[in-house]
Amino acid sequence: MKALDRFLQNERIKKAKKFIRTNDAVLDIGSVDGVMFEKWKKDISYSYGIDPILEKEIKTETCTLLPGKFPEDLPENLSFDIITMLAVLEHIPKEVQAGMAENFYNILKTKGRVIITVPSPQVDFILEILLKLRLIDGMSLEEHYGFKPSDTEKIFAKGFKLIKKKKFQLGLNNLYVFEKID
Repeated sequence: MKALDRFLQNERIKKAKKFIRTNDAVLDIGSVDGVMFEKWKKDISYSYGIDPILEKEIKTETCTLLPGKFPEDLPENLSFDIITMLAVLEHIPKEVQAGMAENFYNILKTKGRVIITVPSPQVDFILEILLKLRLIDGMSLEEHYGFKPSDTEKIFAKGFKLIKKKKFQLGLNNLYVFEKID
């Protein structure tokens, strides 16, 4: 990961952290190397990450990182206070998204939260330029299909209430925080 990739990742992690409560159990979808858990380890309880690009399971004192996809490769009978998807939703095919929200609802504890960042559509053009200039590695850009950030609210309309919506990084990134309605 190049310095600019890491900078952008760290900004997303900082925005999400504001909505983490002490000792929350977190599931991070698209966890890659688990850097978020390392940054939050003093604030959260034992957590899980899942990512299809991981080649093998990684266990640390604070988390387990699993290779695979959500929900099929996540162990059964786990529940979480928080589910994060930072720069991931735009990679998930539309036909999978409605079921994903239902699965989130089922594994979230009471007052559980979903924290999502999703780039604005114009970011794809900017990323293509940065990639050509070799300033970023641009993880899985081929999976982007023009996801509209406004669709995020539609995906989580059932069973969740929106508690925060905010643009950041010069309006090129969007933060959404939903809370489970019991």
